[in-house]
Amino acid sequence: MAGSPDLWARWGGFGAYDARGMKGGEALVLELNRIVYSSGIASPVTSRRGVAARLRYLDSKAGREALREQGVAPRTIRAWMREKGAVAPTAASREKIDAAYWHRRRDNLIRSGWLTRHLDNRGRGRRMEIYPVDTSLSAPEHVRANISQRTITVRYIWSDLVDAWARKDAGTLDEIWDDVITDLDSDYNAYAYVSSVGIGA
Repeated sequence: MAGSPDLWARWGGFGAYDARGMKGGEALVLELNRIVYSSGIASPVTSRRGVAARLRYLDSKAGREALREQGVAPRTIRAWMREKGAVAPTAASREKIDAAYWHRRRDNLIRSGWLTRHLDNRGRGRRMEIYPVDTSLSAPEHVRANISQRTITVRYIWSDLVDAWARKDAGTLDEIWDDVITDLDSDYNAYAYVSSVGIGA
């Protein structure tokens, strides 16, 4: 893990002894994705209302470009934008509309600063639950019974975290995770890899 080559030293190479999990930085990416995807349009893209809502969101130069990036022809985009409430696209087209919507929403939440402000919570930070790796398939002698779920309040990292997530910078995400787990205690190296993390946001 970037910046901390000895974090997993007690466990050997990750994956040894059938431990299952992921890098903490990867778990942060998945949790940020969850926060973004849970904050959007509630109506599914399989419904007419959901399609219309997404097309309204995409009714801008940047939104049309997002649709073009998904392979939608300009003529089709113009037709959809004229008749948002009456559009009945194919299943494949619905997937393209949904993908374009989430791409634009992600970019807008980053560009506006909303995601950083939401996570920073006016300097109070957010509670983070850290779930250790799953060793249920490991031999008994390799199971760390004393490694439990941990909950901590995390502050100050959110701007750097969102920036690294936006740039898909895995190295910086690993370094940020290193900063998070150093607050746990002397056994922090057992949390370099985790099953998942949860952010109270």
